[in-house]
Parts: sequence; structure tokens; C-alpha cells
Amino acid sequence: QLVESGGGVVQPGGSMRLVCGASGFNFEYYTIGWFRQAPGKEREGIATIAPNGYSDYARSVRDRFTISRDNTKNTVYLQMNNLEPEDTAVYYCAADLSMIATLFDYEYEIWGQGTQVTCSS
Repeated sequence: QLVESGGGVVQPGGSMRLVCGASGFNFEYYTIGWFRQAPGKEREGIATIAPNGYSDYARSVRDRFTISRDNTKNTVYLQMNNLEPEDTAVYYCAADLSMIATLFDYEYEIWGQGTQVTCSS
């Protein structure tokens, strides 16, 4: 099971940290990804972190978002800085046993319910 938290409303240029808590599986062996889906748009992979700590980002968030994990707490974080109205979406975390950092959503087996992030003045 995955549970996201930390969403809400933020002004443009602001920051927010999302948290993904995991339970019920061997978290340390899974790649964890963050995805988002805006109204009327397809789901987009934005950040991923493999068990060895290797991470990758979509071009739209690179240099603004940072993904990290704490295997002792079964938790993955997404630090989002310099947020823009275009970042408004429902954000999901997902887990993949392939141990390869990937932004393709079809690779992921376990999904959270999502948390809403709204960037607006």
C-alpha cells in the first residue's frame, strides 16, 4: 500500500514537499516513481528513484523538483520548488519491483490514491 500526503494550495514560486509512505511490501527493493495528472491531460511521470538511489526526472520538473528516499522509514519524498500554475495536478506515487528507474507508468505495479497540488495566486 502507498499513501501520499503533503498536497494543498501554494502560490506561484512557492515550495511544497510531498510524502509517499509505503507498507505491506519490501520497500527497499522497489523503484518508486512520482506521477501527476492534470485535468484533461494524460498521466505524466515526473520523478523516479531506484533502490540504489539513482534518480531521473522529466524535463518539465528537472532542476525544480528533487526526489529522495529513506528506506528506514519506508518513505519517499518529492521536494517541489519554484512551483508554477502548470504544476497543478493530482500527484501519485507508485512502486515497481524492476529496480530500474523509469518514468513509464505501465512499469509500476502498486499505486497510491493521489494528493491534489494546486498552484494559484
